[in-house]
Amino acid sequence: MKIPYYRLLFLGLFTLLFSYPYAQNLDDQILQVEASLRTLEQRKVELQDEMEVLKLARVRRDLEANGLPALEEGEQVIRHLAMNIVYSESHEQAKWVAHVITPDVIKGNVSRTNDFRRDPKITTGSAEEADYFLKYLQADSSYKYDGFGYDRGHLAPSADFRWSQQALSESYFYSNMSPQAPKFNRGRWAELEGLLRAYIARNPQTQLYVVTGPVLRDDLPKVERSLNKLSLPDQYFKVVLDLDQQRAIAFLMPNKECFSPIETYAVSVDKIEEVTGIDFFASLEDAMETEVEKQINPKIWLPEAQQSDAMPIRAELLPKRTYNTIQARLFAGTGDKVKVCGTVVSTKLTRSGHTFLNLDKKFPNQIFTVAIWKDYKTNFSYQPHIELENQQVCFEGEIRMKDGVPLMEIQHERVVSMLNEK
Repeated sequence: MKIPYYRLLFLGLFTLLFSYPYAQNLDDQILQVEASLRTLEQRKVELQDEMEVLKLARVRRDLEANGLPALEEGEQVIRHLAMNIVYSESHEQAKWVAHVITPDVIKGNVSRTNDFRRDPKITTGSAEEADYFLKYLQADSSYKYDGFGYDRGHLAPSADFRWSQQALSESYFYSNMSPQAPKFNRGRWAELEGLLRAYIARNPQTQLYVVTGPVLRDDLPKVERSLNKLSLPDQYFKVVLDLDQQRAIAFLMPNKECFSPIETYAVSVDKIEEVTGIDFFASLEDAMETEVEKQINPKIWLPEAQQSDAMPIRAELLPKRTYNTIQARLFAGTGDKVKVCGTVVSTKLTRSGHTFLNLDKKFPNQIFTVAIWKDYKTNFSYQPHIELENQQVCFEGEIRMKDGVPLMEIQHERVVSMLNEK
């Protein structure tokens, strides 16, 4: 039987493709490509390392040019790869730490190293582990920890350096630590740090110059069990400059659990200079320094979703026996009927017919909520979720805590009044 031509052609090609010499040639080519890929990967790693070195050098250049406070007599700057420190030997912690948050933080993926250690550049010796806790090796090779009640609070946060393994590791020097109340360090302080990184994410063409420190005074108490007798600050500051947009902000926060919104702790750089005696951003041209250091506009530093939030009404501007949304927390669970005033910034009418009004801060960052259950809607001659929105309103009633937020339940419109109502 005659075999069709196309089948003969197929058999010939099959034999050619899988003949030994050709197959061997394919194997060699694959090995060559794999070797080339390994070379490229190695070169990529080398280039990434070179780029990190260059970016660290740029950070140091910019920090020296724009980000450092003026030095006082006898002070020495300790220079690390991405942060500069002036250390206070008498308090065994930094007087201030200056660093730069760059756009690289947006895509950085270096994880926490937790390699806490003494700073070898502090010639008098920095604080160390025994200033925060003791640990004892157990028979099973585990450790028993005896803490002194304070976190090793970062001044320049490690997450700001997550684009550089070296810089992030150096952020764990004890010279960059200060004893912070756990609920402060893990609460509003951490929120403030995240707020600044979020600002960079919204403004990826800029970078922030940041100076952070404790407010140090001669009369501060000591952490008595600490090896080097660390001073225990009662306040911390953070000063921030966006040089590209010529704007600055500062924050002054107590070393304790903070319930007020971040923006309520905002002050001018001038205020921090007054409190600490430190001359920040001393290398700026005088006119620019004067302009940016007097600014207090926290809203432009907040995420877009919080731009329409309102500042709690200052207590001294309220009528007697009337309280703002921050003070409201003090009355939670007491059974007292109090009058609380604020701006209704968001409302919600649920499918079930319940009404929720958030004062000063929107969900999910609410700081005070008023609830009107559907059974009491007939006691209102208007629709509260419509008529009260964006108004400064006072509500009178008892307060309880609900999921960590003060909540007032009201039943009648007579307990509702406009703040400026005669």
